[in-house]
Amino acid sequence: MPRRLLRDGEVVADDWSYLAEAEGKPASSLILSYAEWQSQPEVWLGRDGRLGVVLLPAHKVELLAAHFSRFSLIGLEFAGPSEGRGYSQARILREQWNFGGELRATGYVRRDQVFFMARCGFNSFELPDTEVERASAALSTFYRAYQFSNDAGLPLKLQRR
Repeated sequence: MPRRLLRDGEVVADDWSYLAEAEGKPASSLILSYAEWQSQPEVWLGRDGRLGVVLLPAHKVELLAAHFSRFSLIGLEFAGPSEGRGYSQARILREQWNFGGELRATGYVRRDQVFFMARCGFNSFELPDTEVERASAALSTFYRAYQFSNDAGLPLKLQRR
């Protein structure tokens, strides 16, 4: 069964494949780990199709700056419930680097985090399959905001107070 995820407020089948999943079969949309990308960037840059990469919390997003235009997806890994560097990475990607592609939260992602991740610019979320359906409702938890944020991942923009 294909992986389901929450993208732009909708539960959808994932049309991307990780490199390990695509072994031996062609994938038009391929996601690499940063280590896979770094090992052979010239090979991946010359490849046809959409390309994505996943950064770990310790990676600086600037590592990809020269190739942002080549990536249709950037994933940010959350290693556990106390890991928050992905929130900062997302804001930097959206606000400082103007990344307009899919920004995906991967790893330890739960429905109670989805709203706050969306406020930082995430628009795609890999969640446990048991939480995907209910996570879409989390995007409409609030309708007003006190703080400025990116809100790129929210289907409806928040009213400012």
